[in-house]
Amino acid sequence: MKRRLYPAVLERGPRGAFGAWFPDFPGCVAAGRSQEDAIERAEQTLAQTVDGWVEQGKPLPEPTPIERIVAPKGSDVAAFFMVGVDPPDPSERVNVYLPKSLITRIDKHAAGLGMSRSSFFGFAATLALEWHVHKPHFVGPRSKVHKTGALRAEKRPGKKPAR
Repeated sequence: MKRRLYPAVLERGPRGAFGAWFPDFPGCVAAGRSQEDAIERAEQTLAQTVDGWVEQGKPLPEPTPIERIVAPKGSDVAAFFMVGVDPPDPSERVNVYLPKSLITRIDKHAAGLGMSRSSFFGFAATLALEWHVHKPHFVGPRSKVHKTGALRAEKRPGKKPAR
């Protein structure tokens, strides 16, 4: 899902406090002692709310145009502002086949980092993709080959052919 911009309403409260709420997300409210504080908390609250909706499988609403927002009677609206949110990228289950010894090493390393196997694979894949952009590399075969000899077709300098 691509970034969405949702409108928020900033209201003045008692004793100079501010509150912010989102018409498209009932119950998604934040408060602060200053406008900046309320807006910052509103951004965090919206991100958490969107995460919860996605986890519950709820579709995200289309943003309401600001001109259609109706403030409750008696509210002291200070401003309208927009908050951008990037919905989480949904996960997909994949099956991969890896050597058991590698899986054991991965699990041990992931546990040491406080990660699950899946999160470690995602982290490692992200690093590999970023690294590949800056430095191309070759990943060789998984099978181990032990050099046992080689054929030589070329002539060695300084050696006379055997007769």
